[in-house]
Amino acid sequence: MTREIVLDLSSYQQNLTANDYKNIGATKMIVKLTEGTDYVNPYIKQLINRSAAGGANGFAFYHFGRFHNDNQAIAEANAFIKVAKNTVNAKKNTLLILDAEITGMPTSSVITFLKEIRKAGFKTGFYTYKYLLPNFNLEKIHSYMDFFWLAAYPLGNGKRADKNPNFGYFPSTKYVDMWQYTDNLLGYRVDGSITVTDNALKFFNPESKTTVEPKKSEWKKKSGTFTLEQALELHKSPHIESDAIAKLKKGDMIKFDAMLQGPKRLWLRQPRANETYGYIVARDKYNKPLGKIN
Repeated sequence: MTREIVLDLSSYQQNLTANDYKNIGATKMIVKLTEGTDYVNPYIKQLINRSAAGGANGFAFYHFGRFHNDNQAIAEANAFIKVAKNTVNAKKNTLLILDAEITGMPTSSVITFLKEIRKAGFKTGFYTYKYLLPNFNLEKIHSYMDFFWLAAYPLGNGKRADKNPNFGYFPSTKYVDMWQYTDNLLGYRVDGSITVTDNALKFFNPESKTTVEPKKSEWKKKSGTFTLEQALELHKSPHIESDAIAKLKKGDMIKFDAMLQGPKRLWLRQPRANETYGYIVARDKYNKPLGKIN
């Protein structure tokens, strides 16, 4: 079988650039969508877009579980499913993974969570650390998971690892499809995993072709200046809910190098240091101009 490196992306990797992804050379990504019932990763689309620009061609998604009973498991599964459908347009058979690494999470509730994911038409994944496995009944969970992802770091936390893990330290546990062996792949402070079965890879490109963009909106190269006609925020990603880099006042001017007409707003992209960008709304959802473009 062909072994491939897979990256695990969350808000901690927001600063990785397309060139970083190219340098790492991985083509499969697992992106964190949600945690509990009220957290949504604000960098989802940034992580997808930058990794895709760096060569990624397959995506799966995960939820960090916080539940301790079946009712909470159902609520969290539904929150995860909603974001998967609405934010990344996940189609049937897309792989949705439960990240189970808190204490006191019952096996019965893990199964309840995975059942909800399957009922919604998705493939199910289960992730945990080797040292946490005794907390779960893997044999019972096995029937409800399509994919098993296990973490064990032979070099320890934070130690730089390359793309060739020492399989002498492989966590010899039944059903493992992918081994997460480092949290600092090639010094990029990104979790790195390696596939160990053919089963692992097929779920990153399901037959239904998971669409990671809800719309076919594309950035268009265009340079210019934008002078604000009211106070606005410069965002970390082109989404109105994303964190602000800066709060700008009326009369401030920024330089931009591209524009994007989204489903609701016109966005401008400001080049910043280290191949990063800031994003600002030039027209609101009512098509009202918020400044002057030159």
